[in-house]
Amino acid sequence: MVNAQMVNGLIFAAGLGTRLKPLTDTMPKALVPLAGKPLLQWQVEKLRDAGVTHIVVNVHHFPDMIIDAVRANNGWGCDICISDERQALLDTGGGLRKAAGLFKDNSPVLACNVDILSNMDIPSLMNTYAALSADNPDLLGLLVVSPRDTQRYLLFDDDSRLRGWTNRKTAEVRPQAIRPWLEQNRLTPLAFSGMQILSPAVFTKMDRVVEEKGEAFSLIDLYLSLCGKEEFKAFVPQDYKMMDVGKIDRLTEAELFARSL
Repeated sequence: MVNAQMVNGLIFAAGLGTRLKPLTDTMPKALVPLAGKPLLQWQVEKLRDAGVTHIVVNVHHFPDMIIDAVRANNGWGCDICISDERQALLDTGGGLRKAAGLFKDNSPVLACNVDILSNMDIPSLMNTYAALSADNPDLLGLLVVSPRDTQRYLLFDDDSRLRGWTNRKTAEVRPQAIRPWLEQNRLTPLAFSGMQILSPAVFTKMDRVVEEKGEAFSLIDLYLSLCGKEEFKAFVPQDYKMMDVGKIDRLTEAELFARSL
């Protein structure tokens, strides 16, 4: 069993929320209301209920509104630190890297997107990570994935290790060296859910992707720059349900989904 209070939370809330316009013309995506609560509150409470109470929230678009909401609600019962990206939006990988100094105890980081709701069993994720990392101290992360239909997939081998990525619409494969494995059906395509738990050692592995991509890069860029040399594994939840709330035409459906959680 993992001590949840020794796990850091990170909520990616810095995005512009362009798919939620016109709501995000006057507020950040993180404060868009859903079933009576802002999206940020849904995520904070889910982490809090799993025992994760030290949480970093990154901000960029209308950052002061998010900071004011956190203060007005006393962090919804959590110790919330703000990673301020108002000078430059850094994407998820760059956002994780910038937030590094705000995490405590050199502990794992459970990171999630503010606009993805799910029935994820977070204690199960943390416990699985603890068990795997105890046997394999070189494990850098456990990525929550599922077999749902999409265009872009992470690719895993028979040992659930990340080997690459593909876009089925464009036939792009990264890295190119794994294309024969993919064509031979030696890799399992799974859709990324926007949630992962990462070893603190990941912060020492970012230099290469920063050299290639600059300060702003995605977590997928990070994983693909390291897979094959470092170990990331798949976590496939049972009876998993999730919804990306990031589109204006899905808010009514999202409200029903949120109330069902």
